[in-house]
Amino acid sequence: MMRPVQQTAATVLGWLDEGRDFAAGTLVAVDGSSPLDVGASVYIAADGTIEGSVTGGCVESAVAQEALAMLEQGLPPKLVTYGISDELAGTVGLMCGGIVHIFIHPIREAAREPLRAGLEAIRDERPAALAKLFISEEDSLGSLGGPALLDSNAAQEARGLTIQGRSTVREFGADGASLGSGLRVHVAAIAEPPQMVIFGAIDFASALAPLAKGLGYRVTIADPRRAFLESPRFSSNARTVAAWPDKALEGMTLGPRDAVLVFTHDPKLDVPAVEAALGTDAGYVGALGSRRTTDDRNERLRGAGVSEAALARLHAPCGLDIGSSTVEETAVAILAEIIADRTGRAGRALRETSGPIRRERAEAGAVTSP
Repeated sequence: MMRPVQQTAATVLGWLDEGRDFAAGTLVAVDGSSPLDVGASVYIAADGTIEGSVTGGCVESAVAQEALAMLEQGLPPKLVTYGISDELAGTVGLMCGGIVHIFIHPIREAAREPLRAGLEAIRDERPAALAKLFISEEDSLGSLGGPALLDSNAAQEARGLTIQGRSTVREFGADGASLGSGLRVHVAAIAEPPQMVIFGAIDFASALAPLAKGLGYRVTIADPRRAFLESPRFSSNARTVAAWPDKALEGMTLGPRDAVLVFTHDPKLDVPAVEAALGTDAGYVGALGSRRTTDDRNERLRGAGVSEAALARLHAPCGLDIGSSTVEETAVAILAEIIADRTGRAGRALRETSGPIRRERAEAGAVTSP
């Protein structure tokens, strides 16, 4: 099952294979709030077909009109701005009240292979970055083949942004120096997908795996009981590993964007699974169970030498209190808590809070698309 961004990449790769003429609109900057993040792209074929999105439907029609005019009349690329302060606000104004800056450009011959590489990285979930140079005076698409210093500095910037999974526009000096202005480079970064490890091949794992995969996680379900893993309901949405927790985590490097969940429901597996999870740098560690099960497990963990500081990292019982009762509802509650924990939110109803609804991409560390 492909995620929407992967499906768009696969479709546009087909356009490239067919030699179709098309243009792209890329969200390069946002003032205020926007439905999608910097780096989002929409592609418009000469026959009017549209793939992808830059604002979730707010300005796509206007972008498509600009793109089709470029393709039909041979017009140059341009940077357009839409939002509440724009004269088009009445027809293409953003419901979220923000202002978006979108770079619209035909996909010329020289850009087709770099675009192909970026789209293949999205389709295959590989880390990569695609850089586009804006010439300040004309806002037109240039080449990074200018100053040698620009190539090296832009590449260094792209490597850092790829780790974060964050797209941005970066200013460089006219000679390509990192400190300076005159050359603007938009870097669309594709990060390595976050990882989720689930210990325990049970119904909760099979319900959670496809939802997590849809959010961009690369899911692993581990259980030493090989017979439990044989069902395709596990292998269809996750990599399966028949091993004890410590062995299942060998060779895996987990960081702040990753999650480990303990669903084993077996006392002899719960403690080693939680211990192994707390031994990683995963940003979220959760364990399923009733309050009584959680208290009993915590006592066994203390008896095994787990410190109070380590136990404080454990989300148990895991999940937000949304009144879930079914396996599927519990999976939603757990994913909601993982997102809230990653973004530093309390998980309250939006109508009871104030301030920005969306978090900054740097906090999210999620995948973006060129």
